[in-house]
Amino acid sequence: MTTPQRKIGSGFGARSTADDVLAGIDLSGKLAIVTGGYSGIGLAATRALSRAGAHVVVPARRRDSAEEAVKGIDRVEVDELDLGDLGSVRGFAERFLATGRDAHVVIDSAGIMACPETRVGPGWEAQFATNHLGHYALVNLLWPAIARGRGRVVAVSSAGHRRSGIRWDDVQFERGYDKWAAYGQSKTANVLFAVHLDALAKESGVRAFSLHPGGILTPLQRHLPRQEMVDAGWIDEEGNPLEPSFKTPEQGAATQVWAATSPLLEGMGGVYCEDCDIAEQAAGPDSAGVQRHATDPDQAARLWTLSAELTGINAFR
Repeated sequence: MTTPQRKIGSGFGARSTADDVLAGIDLSGKLAIVTGGYSGIGLAATRALSRAGAHVVVPARRRDSAEEAVKGIDRVEVDELDLGDLGSVRGFAERFLATGRDAHVVIDSAGIMACPETRVGPGWEAQFATNHLGHYALVNLLWPAIARGRGRVVAVSSAGHRRSGIRWDDVQFERGYDKWAAYGQSKTANVLFAVHLDALAKESGVRAFSLHPGGILTPLQRHLPRQEMVDAGWIDEEGNPLEPSFKTPEQGAATQVWAATSPLLEGMGGVYCEDCDIAEQAAGPDSAGVQRHATDPDQAARLWTLSAELTGINAFR
């Protein structure tokens, strides 16, 4: 049965923190993999999951930085992973599978935003490759451990998905690059990935979700010139936040942790969440909620097929 894209009254909201949504939830004996779990909202999620008793694996492109960031957090281990390099993704997955452990939660939190035109691998546009294809490959390669864990996969998307659907005629932006359209396409891909993964995986007891964490000032903005953020009204000339809706990292981590653990979501999946609840379907292109181009099951299946062709990886064929 398809989970409706509408609020369920979680009791939490935009200002809830990751610790708030985990109150009373015991994750002892559970293992979570959190990409990007050493910076921004990913680090806040790592801390909260650890406090709830989980063992957290943090795959990191900058291993030294990750180890320094998570120092002192209980039950956390760091390994190497570059999502823009399929060889690196395979290496991490092989090392994890060799331990024989189950994965109860996978949170795909790492990402890049609005970077200058960059090509990785066989010439893939970097935002699509890192934000989507790397995570697609990671989850598929880890599937034996995820299936045994019978847990949840959570893809961190963004309201930025409104900026672009999948550009089927030019997915890799070979006919002109636009950093925000490329970011939007990658965030739409995150939502579509969760839609189709849930359809494929639910018979195995695994459910998938996507989400918008809210606006948060974190290292994700590292590619944006300060003046661009000043002009957008996000910060002042000294770098101080101006946008009143911005969340703290702990608040920004709440929705991904809620999607990964909430008992209210038992038996549900394939939906896009925001502010610690299932989001409504957007009424228009600039409305809150999730755009229909990101939840279309046919588009989701088409993206899965394309991702399998590009990476050569598909755990469900």
